[in-house]
Amino acid sequence: MFNIVLFEPEIPPNTGNIIRLSSNSGCQLHLIEPLGFDLDEKNLRRAGLDYHQYSSLQTYKNWSDFLSKKGDGKIYAFSTKGKTLYSEVSYTRGDYLLFGPETRGLPESIRTSQHIENVLTIPMQVSSRSLNLSNSAAIAVYEAWRQLNFQKN
Repeated sequence: MFNIVLFEPEIPPNTGNIIRLSSNSGCQLHLIEPLGFDLDEKNLRRAGLDYHQYSSLQTYKNWSDFLSKKGDGKIYAFSTKGKTLYSEVSYTRGDYLLFGPETRGLPESIRTSQHIENVLTIPMQVSSRSLNLSNSAAIAVYEAWRQLNFQKN
């Protein structure tokens, strides 16, 4: 299906929720260190419930490590600084949906990297700062999956 990539995630319940999202949508989850928590943390387990055993999760030491091991799919970065709406691109099976840390977002060096196909944004009210990470991931995954007519793996 698709790949969800969390760059340096900080909040355990968000990652737990995304573990559940990955399991239910058939996505692979990639975590790029450093993580702001231990993968065995109670809050992570509680949010992910028993879905951790059904999800595919891979960790990487850093951005370079991730790039050297990822597959062929395009990388779409999600940021409030993006100019293209998340619904205006055509996703294909195997694409990577990249999200930054909750308190900082994706660094400019990654957003402008040659490896990024496009920097996408999810519309919000003008006065809003950002959406919750797990909500953003769910919006992106379900739009990409919708474009594939919700085909199963």
